[in-house]
Amino acid sequence: MQSFRLLGISLVCAVLTACDEKAEVAPPPQQVRTVPAAAARYQPGAEVTGEVKARVQTELSFRVSGRVLERKVEVGSHVRAGDVLARLNDTEQQADVSVARAALESAQAVVAQRTLAFNRARSLLQSGAAPRAIFDDAQKELLSAQATHESAEAALAMAEDALSYTKLKATADGVVTARGVEAGQVVSAAQSAFTLAHDGPRDAVFDVFEAFFLDGRPLNGVEVAPISDHSRFLDASIREVSPVIDAKAGTILIKVGLQDGTPWPLGTPVVGKLRASPRAGIVLPYTAIASANGEPAVWLVNTQNQSVSLRKISVDRYRQNDFVVTAGIAAQDLIVTEGGKFLKEGQAVAWDGK
Repeated sequence: MQSFRLLGISLVCAVLTACDEKAEVAPPPQQVRTVPAAAARYQPGAEVTGEVKARVQTELSFRVSGRVLERKVEVGSHVRAGDVLARLNDTEQQADVSVARAALESAQAVVAQRTLAFNRARSLLQSGAAPRAIFDDAQKELLSAQATHESAEAALAMAEDALSYTKLKATADGVVTARGVEAGQVVSAAQSAFTLAHDGPRDAVFDVFEAFFLDGRPLNGVEVAPISDHSRFLDASIREVSPVIDAKAGTILIKVGLQDGTPWPLGTPVVGKLRASPRAGIVLPYTAIASANGEPAVWLVNTQNQSVSLRKISVDRYRQNDFVVTAGIAAQDLIVTEGGKFLKEGQAVAWDGK
C-alpha cells in the first residue's frame, strides 16, 4: 500500500515538472520584413489644374448712363481696337450737342459784333473824335464776348464727348470673354459691360492651396501641359504670386508666363507641376507606418536583443507610394515594413538575414 502511495506522488511530481518546463519555453519570434532607414534628398511637388488666360484683361464699361440700343458682339468675338461693341440711346446727348452748337454760333456772332465796335472805337480814339471811356467800354465788351465764345467751345466739346461715350469701343485687339449687358437694358456709368482679353502674351493661371506655401515660395520653374495631352509639357516660369489668400477657397493665385507662340487658345484647361526646394529626410514605404495613440509611428527593431519598439515619428509629406520622415528615427535604423500589425512592445522578431 505504501509503495502505491509513493508511486502516485512520483507521477504527480513528474507531471508538475513537465508543466513547468513547458511554461518556460519562449514563443517563437515573429517573422517580419524590414528595411534600413536611409537618408535621402526629396523635392516636394504638386500637380495643380488651371486655365490659359490673357496676361492683360480689361473691363469695358460706358462712361454715361442710358438704355442699351444695340449690342454688336458676342462672347468669343475677336475685335480690333476702335470697333464699336455696343451703343446707348443718344437722343439726349444729340440734343445737348445741338444746344451747345447753337450757343457757340451765337457767341461767334457776338464776338464778330464786338470786334467791329472795338475797331470803330479805336479809330475814333486815335482821331480824337471819341473819349477814352468809349474805347475802354468797347474793349471790355469784346473781352467778355471772347470769354463767352471760349466757354461755348468748351461746352460743345463736352457735349460731343458725352455723345461719343454712348458708343462703347474696344480699347485694344482681343477677344470678348464676358458680357454683362443686353439690348434694351438700362445701365449706369462704369457698370461692367464686356471683358476684353487682349491679344499678346498668355498666362497659365492656377489656384494653389496655401499648404504648399508653408515652407516658402515654390521654385520659379514650372512644367505646363494641356490636360488633354500630358505628353506636351512646356517649360515656363512663375510670373506673379498673389500676396493674399482667397478667404473663401483658401488658395493663392499663381500666374505662370507661357512662351510666345504657345498654341493654346484662351480657356484651355492645363495642368502645372510645381516644385519646392529640395530637402533632406528619410523615405519609407506606406507599409511601414503604424499608429501610437493616433499619431504616426513605426516599429523600430533593436538588433541587439532582436525585439521591437514603437517609435513616434514626424511625417513631412505623404506621397503616392511612400512618406517622408523628418524626425523620430535616424539613418541605418531597422524599420519593420511587413508583419507589424500584430506586434507588441518588446516582442521578439526575426527578419531576413537574421
